[in-house]
Amino acid sequence: MYLYFSFVDTLVIYSPKTSNRLTYCLNTLFNEALGINYKLILDVELFIKTEGVKLNYSDAIIENCLQIKPHSILFDYGIKDYLVEVNNHAQFEKLFFKTSNLQIPFDIFGATFWLIARYEEYLPYKIDKFNRFNFKSSLAYQYNFIEKPLVNKWLYELKQILLNVNNTLIFKESVYNFVSSIDVDNVYKYKHKGFVRTMAGYVSDFVSKKFESISERTSVIFKKNKDPFDCYNFLIETHNAYSINSIYFFLLGDYGKNDKNHSATNLQFQTLIKSIADYSMVGIHPSYGSRENLQQLKVEVNRLSSITHKNIRKSRQHFSVLNFPETYQSLLQGGIIEDYSMGYTNCNGFRASYCIPYIWYSLEDEQITALQINPYCIAENTLIYYSKKENKTLMELASPLINEVKKYNGQLISIFHNDTFDYEIKNFYIEFLKECTYFSNK
Repeated sequence: MYLYFSFVDTLVIYSPKTSNRLTYCLNTLFNEALGINYKLILDVELFIKTEGVKLNYSDAIIENCLQIKPHSILFDYGIKDYLVEVNNHAQFEKLFFKTSNLQIPFDIFGATFWLIARYEEYLPYKIDKFNRFNFKSSLAYQYNFIEKPLVNKWLYELKQILLNVNNTLIFKESVYNFVSSIDVDNVYKYKHKGFVRTMAGYVSDFVSKKFESISERTSVIFKKNKDPFDCYNFLIETHNAYSINSIYFFLLGDYGKNDKNHSATNLQFQTLIKSIADYSMVGIHPSYGSRENLQQLKVEVNRLSSITHKNIRKSRQHFSVLNFPETYQSLLQGGIIEDYSMGYTNCNGFRASYCIPYIWYSLEDEQITALQINPYCIAENTLIYYSKKENKTLMELASPLINEVKKYNGQLISIFHNDTFDYEIKNFYIEFLKECTYFSNK
């Protein structure tokens, strides 16, 4: 006797109404994250008659059907200050927008939207010295899940519940991916800075009695020693050795208090950019001075495009200055379609509680946009800070985050800066790359 199974590749969902927010969530969670099709039905009678694996997203009681009771967030417009109460839960770890339903005891769609759309960053919040959203104001930090991609956990549990309903459902498995990103804020410490900036550096060192710096600067200028920030051959060789996908983000803004890279007209700097672009992906690192200046952003994008003779589509904000919705609106107007700023520079973890690339939803316009968000969760400067503060090794701090992304087959993105690669960091970087890649190379 042979048993034939009819596998199901579409989930049938009922909701009495729809919205751009609901469509966005269903596309993000089912089509993109879980890799399964869905069919949304707005008529309850038609839904009841339709065969297949069903999900009831309403308050109505429908027999023999999995139910998620909705919060109002996906059907509201504009920004409202919802009461968000976070509860511990054995299966889902943490949840909010809780309902009386037992099997799925909260609006998983609405709660996901609140987190990945960064709803809390549209509300009044405390800023840091760079006018950024303070990570301590986040729900994830306050309720101790900032180091967990909570949305990925919710999706995993939802998938198991759906498979328990019908184990013939077909989900497309995601594949773990690692990308090492390098921010080039100051391409060289001493080299190729020109006469005026070099003399100013000497004067500053002399006034501050930094005599070791004077000696180091002199040895670099006269080519007796390598510039401390010149780690590019090491990075290229290491990335090639371990088959690393990498992106270099170059700061090409005008000189200012928070933007101190070499001039974009510097020929040696341009030669370096062209050389790196032959081995790796490159993107723009919009300057601090461009954060409220669309024209300046466009100038910087055009500078990198002219140097590389490539269309520039990738970006990460300098200091990860990310303000909603202005930053992402400007990036789209500047021709950027992939952003890598979703993270905190002073706290490692998951800013959007998510470790998969996803599309940005503009709450101001109530529209799904063309901008892809690529969250990062590890920055080496933050590892160094907490390593000293907590007396832990860099790898002890990095490993839990790496393992969280691997657990859900997500995309792990790290940030390193060219100006941190001393002997110790080079050794750690190699160890870090091995830890990040071994899973995907199995």
